[in-house]
Amino acid sequence: MRAAPKIHIDVETSYLHEQSSPREQRYVFAYTITIRNEGLLPATLLTRHWKITDANGTVKEVRGEGVVGEQPRIEPGQGFRYSSGAVLETPVGTMQGSYQMVDGEGQRFDAPIPLFRLAIPGILQ
Repeated sequence: MRAAPKIHIDVETSYLHEQSSPREQRYVFAYTITIRNEGLLPATLLTRHWKITDANGTVKEVRGEGVVGEQPRIEPGQGFRYSSGAVLETPVGTMQGSYQMVDGEGQRFDAPIPLFRLAIPGILQ
C-alpha cells in the first residue's frame, strides 16, 4: 500500500504600509510560505491555485506554474520557503488554495493551503 503524501504548509503574513495607499483602496500584503515534506517520497510542486477574497466579497483566482519562478523538488524531511505578495482593495481579506504536486513515483496530488487572513495591524481585535 502506498504511503499518502504528507505536505505541511505554514504561512506568515505582514502588511506593507510603505507600498499601500488606503486613500486609493490599495492595501499591500506580503506572505511567506514554508512547505515541508513530512512524507517518505520526494515531491515536486507543479502548479499553484489561489483564491484571494477581500472584505467586499470580491474573489480573485490565480493559477500558474510553480511559485516565484520555480518548481521546487522537496525531499523527505526537507522544506522550501518563499515570499510573495497580494494587493487588496480592503484592509482585510483572506487567501487559500492548493499546490498540485507530483511524488517520486509519478502520482499527482493536491496539497491544500489552509485559509489565512491578511489584515492591517490593529484592525481586528
